[in-house]
Amino acid sequence: MIEISNLTKIYKLSSKQMKELKTKKNIKRAVENVSIVANSGEIYGLLGPNGAGKTTTLRCIATLLKPTNGTIKVSGFDTVKNSEQVRENIGFLTNEIKLDPQFSPEYLFHFFGKLHGVEDKIIEERQEKLFSYFEINDFKDKKIDELSTGMKQKAAIAVSLVHNPEVIIFDEPTNGLDIVTARSVIDYLKQLREEGKLIIISTHIMSEAEKICDRIGIIINGQKVADGTLGEILTKTNSKDLEDAFFELYKEYNKEEV
Repeated sequence: MIEISNLTKIYKLSSKQMKELKTKKNIKRAVENVSIVANSGEIYGLLGPNGAGKTTTLRCIATLLKPTNGTIKVSGFDTVKNSEQVRENIGFLTNEIKLDPQFSPEYLFHFFGKLHGVEDKIIEERQEKLFSYFEINDFKDKKIDELSTGMKQKAAIAVSLVHNPEVIIFDEPTNGLDIVTARSVIDYLKQLREEGKLIIISTHIMSEAEKICDRIGIIINGQKVADGTLGEILTKTNSKDLEDAFFELYKEYNKEEV
């Protein structure tokens, strides 16, 4: 389970950043008073426009950022007080964190497996399962730098799951992937859900969220403006699909502050 309570993350802005953002304020509230509960055995989707606070929220869950205010618990562990235990229980994937280009998928899989304290026999078993599913065996010995975008994403997903985590946090897992590779990733997320895992993803692809997410949270300007099942959100916004619902909420809450 993930329990986010009144999460707020504030950044100090440099003069250059203030100019780029066209604001006179020297702070930015990336996330403000966001509360979310996500349970085992479900896929929770975090939706919002670029800069809404999705990635900041996921990074706070993954212990890469400390909340300015509020608390986050993952499997009962506080992300600040018990960060090591949190990292043992999660798999985290984001396009902004790249695999080392000089090493191969197989080397990195074993390296991170040992880093997580996984026994060699289990690493081999996990590699056989994941490399087979994502068709990595044909390029397992090539350098990451030599791989296509889809191959890199497949390798990154496999490496992030080497320790068989109970909680999987993926930031835009299908971003930039071709339709075949994206489908294989989505299907695997469904398998993980069937195994009782908790998966929390951010995505800007509405049709993707409609198909796989059990519940959805929508963040706009750092604030959660909707949370619930697809049906609940459609009813709340009187919309026929998630895209329409999103734009209804966007029009209502997108108030620029300068």
